[in-house]
Amino acid sequence: MRTTIIILLSLLASLAAPAATITVCPACECSTIGQAIASAADGDEILIKSGLYREGNILVDKKLKLRGEGWPVIDGENGTEVITVTAGGVTIEGLVVRNVGTSYLEDRAGIRMRRVRDFTIRNNRLENTFFGIYLEHCSDGLVADNIIEGQAEEEMSSGNAVHLWYCKRIMVENNQVRGHRDGIYFEFVDDSHIRYNVSEDNLRYGLHFMFSNDDDYFQNIFRRNGAGVAVMFSRNINMWENRFEYNWGRASYGLLLKEIYDAEIRNNVFLENTIGIYVEGSTRIQYKHNEFNRNGWAIKMSGGCLDNEVNANNFLYNTFDLSLNSAPNNNSFDGNYWTDYNGYDLGRDGIGDVPYRPVKLFNYVVNQTPEAMVLLRSLFIGLLNFSEKVSPSLTPADVADNAPLMQKLNFETLN
Repeated sequence: MRTTIIILLSLLASLAAPAATITVCPACECSTIGQAIASAADGDEILIKSGLYREGNILVDKKLKLRGEGWPVIDGENGTEVITVTAGGVTIEGLVVRNVGTSYLEDRAGIRMRRVRDFTIRNNRLENTFFGIYLEHCSDGLVADNIIEGQAEEEMSSGNAVHLWYCKRIMVENNQVRGHRDGIYFEFVDDSHIRYNVSEDNLRYGLHFMFSNDDDYFQNIFRRNGAGVAVMFSRNINMWENRFEYNWGRASYGLLLKEIYDAEIRNNVFLENTIGIYVEGSTRIQYKHNEFNRNGWAIKMSGGCLDNEVNANNFLYNTFDLSLNSAPNNNSFDGNYWTDYNGYDLGRDGIGDVPYRPVKLFNYVVNQTPEAMVLLRSLFIGLLNFSEKVSPSLTPADVADNAPLMQKLNFETLN
């Protein structure tokens, strides 16, 4: 008898009512989103029609799909967080979320996911949100095709466009983020991916990693940020096929690496940044097939950098190709193309017969006395560098490309 009852209960569960669609509009039975959520059951869809909804602190505590039709606007009126999700399996798409409002006491967000998994935030527009999309203790989610535009004026009173804290297995792809403190922020985020995004005009970083491991980011554009990307205190971060462009400022760079380990930086373009890559205390990093074009410094390497390989890259028309302010240790700089190299190739094998020393004396002078930069284009500097080349005394003798290439590498043909 007991077995029969269990079978009947299973059959009844399988015959449960299909998911319902609850429509929200000013003239509908459900005129607010909060009202629709209260009347919904797990698995239902809430269809939000075009219009203006002045609602904040909307709590999604059921497995629902919130779908906008005609770009409905949900306005927090600069006073509250707008949408908070605490249930797994939620999808949010097609909404305009705006006017969260700045708070110095809490991290308000346009859309917050709290301790959930298997979620999707797709094809939304977030405008004037303090934090745009905020994920905390989440896993197995997708953040894609969103446009997030802030109005940040100073770091202390602004949040991040996409903010992840203690998350795993998250995909962040094809978003456009601008006008925030950081475009994308990862802290304690593992096994996640960032791809096809454009992060520009943010006050601090286009992308910021802290204490995150086994992640990768590729085919993104980081443009005109306070600094392009910062990767700090992390390991196994792969950085492929990204563009770091026009990140200019007194202390700006395309990419900052601080105390990271076991990473691959491959097929990236560093174009017109104050510093292409600034490296400090980082070990076992491979730099390969990157192009450094018209940067102030292509690579600026500080202390504690060991077992790094800078091979098969193009260094094109940078003011300084390489700067080191500590012992070179066992780092390798062989097999690169340098526009300032004027050696010869008697063997016609494509490799220069004379090693190239990329650290110039004037580079050393500027590191000691930054004000000397005003002399950059003077005849005196050319004579200074030439004298050091003839008789090296201050530049590190063991920092050299022992196999400089005679022709620029064509990365389109490289695997």
